[in-house]
Amino acid sequence: MWKENLTALKTIVRREWIRIIRIWVQTLIPPVITMALYFLIFGELVGRQIGKIGNFTYIEFIVPGLIMMSVITNSYNNVVSSFFSSKFQKNIEELLVSPTSPYTIVLGYTFGGVVRGLFVGILVTLTSLFFTNLQFQHPIIIFFTVILTSILFSLGGFFNALFAKKFDDVTIIPTFILTPLTYLGGVFYSVKNLPEFWQTVSYLNPILYMVNLFRYGFIGVTDVNLIFSLSFILVLSVLLFLLNVRLMKIGYGIRN
Repeated sequence: MWKENLTALKTIVRREWIRIIRIWVQTLIPPVITMALYFLIFGELVGRQIGKIGNFTYIEFIVPGLIMMSVITNSYNNVVSSFFSSKFQKNIEELLVSPTSPYTIVLGYTFGGVVRGLFVGILVTLTSLFFTNLQFQHPIIIFFTVILTSILFSLGGFFNALFAKKFDDVTIIPTFILTPLTYLGGVFYSVKNLPEFWQTVSYLNPILYMVNLFRYGFIGVTDVNLIFSLSFILVLSVLLFLLNVRLMKIGYGIRN
């Protein structure tokens, strides 16, 4: 049985990879252009007025957060759009009547989201080199943070797609929850520069921990505890994976 599920897993991931490459103008180019504009406007033009944060120029400080922002949004969007499209076009039924287990289906779409998140993250990182000299002080922290974060938000996209009943439902969470949390997650500033009340509020934002972990990997500074942050992302990912599998088993959102 595990061989059949392994074959199904490879097939789902391969299909997601082909989908990402086939429509690369929609999946890969827009985030690179958007982040290049962020690097130019906030890093170069506005950053010169702001000066340094600690021992780093403003663009050195914000680049890790902007890379992480692109990973988060693309991992999430890939899974929510792909799985909801399968529901909408009714081809998810082919998976449901096959011997493919719910674990395999969730893993397959999650890996697809991770692939797109990492691919976009690498392209944005290469683009940033035109604007600043990146440091890689802790490559292992960078690696684990980007993998865990892309897994978490791919699972979040799957969860959103299960509940979505129409295309409007696919955009509600990214627009009203994900985007505000990302912009308020310390991408453009250090949380230590905020008043005490807003510092406390910021620590409730899960994206703050991912951005700071990633920033620590590049330039070695962080506003949060590293062990707690990695554990937090790992626990959230495991819980969301188990929840998605449970919802798949009972057919929530995919069986009328």
